[in-house]
Amino acid sequence: MTPYGVLANLAAMPVVSAVVMPAGMLGLVAMPFGFDGVFWRIMGAGIDWMIVVTQWVAGLPGAVGRMAAFGTGPLIAASAGIILLGLLRTPLRWLGAAVLVLSVVWALAVPQPDILISADGRNVGVRGKDGRLHLMRTAKDAFLLKEWLAADADIRLPADSTLAEGVSCDDAGCVTEMADGGLVALALRPDALADDCERAALLVTARQAPPACPPPVMSGDRLRRQGAIALRRTRDGFAVDAVKPNGVDRPWSPAVSCFILK
Repeated sequence: MTPYGVLANLAAMPVVSAVVMPAGMLGLVAMPFGFDGVFWRIMGAGIDWMIVVTQWVAGLPGAVGRMAAFGTGPLIAASAGIILLGLLRTPLRWLGAAVLVLSVVWALAVPQPDILISADGRNVGVRGKDGRLHLMRTAKDAFLLKEWLAADADIRLPADSTLAEGVSCDDAGCVTEMADGGLVALALRPDALADDCERAALLVTARQAPPACPPPVMSGDRLRRQGAIALRRTRDGFAVDAVKPNGVDRPWSPAVSCFILK
């Protein structure tokens, strides 16, 4: 528990144990007789105090931290570590602490995607040389951008002007640089495809690209089949994580695949 968490407990727990819980129990007992209203008001005052304390603690400097998305592996490892720490009563419980530390290191080491493409192909996020996402977008989707930024541990808001830094756009499309200097192009019109095929390291378009286009292409047909896509730059091209991979379905959710795009 963080020092701020301890501070919140010290301020709120006496009220919870002395006011909220007893008032709730007395309210339940008095309910059949119609005298429970006063106890619910007392309980409400205690809850209001708890809310005040939590808002005050949340407003302290450094009370809120951000961490980039890290997948299910580190989460499962951290859960196992906490379970070992909580259930075991022998020295073996400290094995849970080791597993917990390992899960944190694992989470911090998970590589972040270099390119994010929305399912409709209208929003593309590219990680620039500064390590932050730069957005090429032709449609305003504040919820999508908010989720992308949160998963990247980025404190900027969807309307932040710095998201468009390094992005050049015109009526034909947009282009921006990746961290390695390669260009990512978002083509909006057919007449932009030929030029983008010559210059770009990756082409995103809702249209059908020419068959002889040398760079990898994320077309509208593919995005409609596979949904939103995340790409990581590799020596051999791009490692692709798709929301809906071909040929793999689960009853509750499509699985995520990873393959190399050249």
